[in-house]
Amino acid sequence: MPESPPEITFDAAGICSLCRAAGTSPRQPAPLETEFAALLARNKGKKDYDCMVMCSGGKDSTAALYYMVNRYRARTLAFTFDNGFETDEAMANIGRAVDKLGVDFLLFRTDAMKDVFAKILKTGSPAVICHLCSIWYMDLALKTAARHQVPVLVAGWTRGQSVKHGAAEGRYASGAPEFSRMAGATREFIRAHLRTDPRYRDFPESMEEVLARAEKKHKCLLVSPHWFLPQEADDYTAVIQKELGWKYPERSYPGKSTNCLLNYISVSNSMKHYGYTHYHVEMSKLIREGALSRAEALELLKQDFSEELLEEISGRLRRPAVQDSGSTDTSTE
Repeated sequence: MPESPPEITFDAAGICSLCRAAGTSPRQPAPLETEFAALLARNKGKKDYDCMVMCSGGKDSTAALYYMVNRYRARTLAFTFDNGFETDEAMANIGRAVDKLGVDFLLFRTDAMKDVFAKILKTGSPAVICHLCSIWYMDLALKTAARHQVPVLVAGWTRGQSVKHGAAEGRYASGAPEFSRMAGATREFIRAHLRTDPRYRDFPESMEEVLARAEKKHKCLLVSPHWFLPQEADDYTAVIQKELGWKYPERSYPGKSTNCLLNYISVSNSMKHYGYTHYHVEMSKLIREGALSRAEALELLKQDFSEELLEEISGRLRRPAVQDSGSTDTSTE
């Protein structure tokens, strides 16, 4: 992490405030798989689905889908969200996975927020596109789980993102110093540009608000099998490559990841406004926990994408959204 006062500062010994704070906090014991199994057992067989897996086509969420079906024998609904910038490679990974696993599948595809994302660029706002999109996505996923009365919502989050039950805010917790300015800028953008538009007047201001709203409507546990299992990413990637035909995309950021095209714009903006991205935050947590080396993280975080690529994606973003486009709810039974 770079020095970024007042949130991140270095002392005379070159140690940053995040590491100093982590050094004084008691280390939390790793969650046990027996806890996860017991949680699932309490919710199995009560509804049509035991869980809904949010599957982006990346290795972590695809492995989570694989585990829920083959390891935990849960009746699983797969759910994919496409903001209009999902890659063909990611969608192909999802298609192969749901076909081979034989699970029901819901796809929500829309460009309804395209004009909003474009406004971030037009206004020069430091709001984080990925943060805004995650709030939208999580709100939609929780509403979908409620609609189908699913008791457990499963994500592919690693321990660098969140390790608390129901902690969707783990990735962008406004209380964490690394995210405070990012969360504040996103909240200000929502108030200035979304709440004044009738189409988005009810848009949540934060992940915490998403969870609070969902809690009132539908009691749904939010967990990730990666918090409980000892397998490393390379290990479970090899499994899904063999069993599901999963493939790395030709190009993505960070290295060894699968993200939508808007991610490049979001990363570029975050570096310009803050000097780091949410990926730096996640990997720094893994380094402090001993799950990733600093050298590995720096290699994965290299920004080798070109200005031409950014301009190409920005051009797509600036083109007006089709006014009559909406959601596609596709289910294979």
